[in-house]
Amino acid sequence: MITSKLTTKAQTTIPQPVRAALKLREGDELAYEIDDGRVILTKAGKGTGDDPFRTFDEWNSDADRKAYAKL
Repeated sequence: MITSKLTTKAQTTIPQPVRAALKLREGDELAYEIDDGRVILTKAGKGTGDDPFRTFDEWNSDADRKAYAKL
């Protein structure tokens, strides 16, 4: 079993094995489902939210983030 602690501000770090299993990266959104006293954590799909830059997903590589980090 993988565990993590809750801070006084109700924050926690998602353990590395969980991040790896869900292929999480900075900026990813998470979805929570409560089912009979259990919480199911999944990586949220790319929805149709109000993100005006979702059209430019092809520019979302590690190299692009590094190149444009200081703009």
